[in-house]
Amino acid sequence: MAQLGFWRLAEADRDWLAVVDPEGVEHRAGDLLDRSNQIAHALRDLGLGTGDTLAVLLPNGIELIELFLGALQVGVRITPVNWHLVGPEIAYILDDSEAKAFVAHERFGEEAIRAVDEAGFPAGARFAVGSVDGFRPYAELYEGRPTTAPEGRTTGAAMHYTSGTTGRPKGVRRPLAEIDPSDMAELMAYLPNLFGVGAHDGHVHLTVSPLYHTAVLMWTGNALALGHTVVLMDRWSPEETLRLIQEHRVTYSHMVPTQFVRLLDLPEDVRTSYDVSSLRNMIHGAAPCPQEIKRRMIEWWGDTIQEYYAATEGGGTVISAAEWMERPGSVGRAWTGGEVRIYDDDGNQLGPGRIGTVYMSLMADFEYKGDDAKTRANRIDNFFTVGDVGEMDDDGYLFLRDRKSDMIISGGVNIYPAEIEGELINHPAVADVAVFGIPHPDWGEEIKAVVEP
Repeated sequence: MAQLGFWRLAEADRDWLAVVDPEGVEHRAGDLLDRSNQIAHALRDLGLGTGDTLAVLLPNGIELIELFLGALQVGVRITPVNWHLVGPEIAYILDDSEAKAFVAHERFGEEAIRAVDEAGFPAGARFAVGSVDGFRPYAELYEGRPTTAPEGRTTGAAMHYTSGTTGRPKGVRRPLAEIDPSDMAELMAYLPNLFGVGAHDGHVHLTVSPLYHTAVLMWTGNALALGHTVVLMDRWSPEETLRLIQEHRVTYSHMVPTQFVRLLDLPEDVRTSYDVSSLRNMIHGAAPCPQEIKRRMIEWWGDTIQEYYAATEGGGTVISAAEWMERPGSVGRAWTGGEVRIYDDDGNQLGPGRIGTVYMSLMADFEYKGDDAKTRANRIDNFFTVGDVGEMDDDGYLFLRDRKSDMIISGGVNIYPAEIEGELINHPAVADVAVFGIPHPDWGEEIKAVVEP
């Protein structure tokens, strides 16, 4: 295990270029190691112990990485809060997560103030990057603290909150592994290895989406654990993505289908003016990708395009570009060590070609914090579901239809909005689209679409 793990690697090579922040500033591994150690000491000094929570309301930047690497050393759960939320919603997460420290950015200062006021959050445990009334300067967390590793290091974790499509968001809390944080790197290498992304090997990872997303923080953390360089974007734009790929010789990234759409919308002369030949893996997930969009991306970036289907809760499938071309629309087969099943509403397992609810085997146990009923309701045996509907073919390839809660029933017919959205998004006048059902006196529901030109 000695060759993996950010802290070990940084101690061995302090000059390794670990992070390029959104302003283009380069951060060497040794400096990041020192700061993460200072953060770890600070969290303990604030009274955070194993299993306690640090909440952060931060854009993509070096501070979030420092806090993440600090929390992981002292058994603290770090909860990155979606910065699109407003004060009362943030306050709910502060309360529900039982956060004992909170770090916010001045960009979101107004909502951060509303949140701490509503939650009655202790003034001494709130810190701000920049200036926020009632918050201590972020520098007070680390200035004057030791740059040496804390004693008794033990692994922390990220605790993300689900999107809350069926009510308030729920924190997905997994048991903490009582091992040295650097030893966790062997486990963190599992997912990248499924896509052929190994340790070192000159890899450069481009982080294009907000780090409050589970997959985004996971891929970024994995990259550092494997000795890769991470290039952070704060505000995403398609042409800037191409520029950064060319400038930093990016080898892999993680995107969502909407970003593919925006990239393909660039004029042909713009797309071809950038050198993206350094790419080895362009991994996408998080939402169904319209088939025509994916075909065009494969035509452009070839077999670098790889897809997965997974959830914050764990489990999933993977599929290569070649496999997808043979089975358009599939999100792949269960990844190594996992299993996918389809069940009907009565809990009966369904065979190939039968549409039902998708269940994935648990990779590790978890619970929805404070909601045992939801935890139990979403499980059958050692499998869990997030409510997606789909079917499998004879070879075990999964085809998704939609989220069960999004399904429209009109005149007794099941209609899947994702399929309609996948067709509408191909129109050149459509930038984005959402399809949903509204009540209808005769049909039960009728279809409506909201289009962003």
